[in-house]
Amino acid sequence: MDWNFWTVIWLFFWSFAFVAYLFALFAIIGDLFRDRKLNGWWKAIWIIFLLFVPFLTALVYLIARGAGMAERSQRESQRAQSATDDYIRQVAAAGPADEIAKAKALVDAGAITPEEFAQLKARALSGQTAPAGRYAAGPSTPPPAAPTV
Repeated sequence: MDWNFWTVIWLFFWSFAFVAYLFALFAIIGDLFRDRKLNGWWKAIWIIFLLFVPFLTALVYLIARGAGMAERSQRESQRAQSATDDYIRQVAAAGPADEIAKAKALVDAGAITPEEFAQLKARALSGQTAPAGRYAAGPSTPPPAAPTV
């Protein structure tokens, strides 16, 4: 085969078109299975057409349902982010022993009184979280001074 300049350009063009089609195909298949409003039979019909008339079906799908693809993708992304955040909060939550140890450190530092320590200890043992405010982040320290030039 004669590999001249235009043959290589043509090969790059069709390679790019094929990779772009694969991206579109997987985006369409992901969107089909993400859409809860679309009936299973319609999903099957779209998949069959994607197998037998791939480029035309992908183009028609993107024109007909393209606007909803972004909305469904955003909803799924927000749901996944929310689930991840909930999991991280659940795993990273300090247990009662940690809360009591932090409160004890505050008492030792003189930041809170023994009565406040008793309240924090009772709250930690009952499973309640400390309210946001004075005791939420531990003893407050001023930020370091900016270096002078």
